[in-house]
Amino acid sequence: MPLAECNGMRLYYEVHGSGEPLVLVKGQGSDHHGWDPVVEDFAARFQVIVYDHRGTGQSDKPREPAYTTRMFAADAVALLDHLGIELAHWYGISMGGRVCQWVAIDYPERVRAMVLGCTTPGDRHGIRRPAEVDERMRNRPANAEEAALWLAEEMVSPGWLANHPEYREFLLRRARNSPPPWALRLHYEASQMHDAWERLPEIAAPVLVIHGTEDRINPTENARLLAERIPGAELYFVEGGRHGYFIEFREEAGAAVMEFLARHSSSR
Repeated sequence: MPLAECNGMRLYYEVHGSGEPLVLVKGQGSDHHGWDPVVEDFAARFQVIVYDHRGTGQSDKPREPAYTTRMFAADAVALLDHLGIELAHWYGISMGGRVCQWVAIDYPERVRAMVLGCTTPGDRHGIRRPAEVDERMRNRPANAEEAALWLAEEMVSPGWLANHPEYREFLLRRARNSPPPWALRLHYEASQMHDAWERLPEIAAPVLVIHGTEDRINPTENARLLAERIPGAELYFVEGGRHGYFIEFREEAGAAVMEFLARHSSSR
């Protein structure tokens, strides 16, 4: 089992494919399996690194100190150090996009290009999610079936879900292997406390901000705020996409991300 010593704890990771390194960073309470539906799409062109945040999956789950998105960024860069990788592309989803903001701010020399998916600059300057959605994010259902059903409804449209029952089963398997409640709480608090607003104009790497137009977990208008705040950032909306735009609209979203990364590849 590949484990990397990172900042005093061990992170589980996997490497897929070959080419320029691409780090895929998942969101709140999620391990590397969240990328399973699309990881091979990117591995066809890149050396893809996926991993489990501290507190999730097969990584260590320290209770202290309190988790922060900046801490998660330091963990991810420490993983690159372990792998001997100096420079990488980055693609973060949801809280993973918040983590990537800190990577670009604190470690600009480690970023070739960056994609920020369905994320926000933080609640202080961003658009908050509806109260009922936040309550579910704060207190995930203890019952795996209920948790999977709720998440499915927020991730994809009802019509797509009806035609893809395997996705519901995928979410159910993940819900049955969810992090412990205290770890989920630490992840929620880290995500909610994120605030990189004042530092976003410092980001010098090429950035693509991509977001579904029907996202309730991270309301869509946050994408425009990020794109306006980050110098030169590009903006792409996936029409009809919910928080799982990259799954339901896999071909469209994947093509947009791949085209952006290709334009900022060393082999271009």
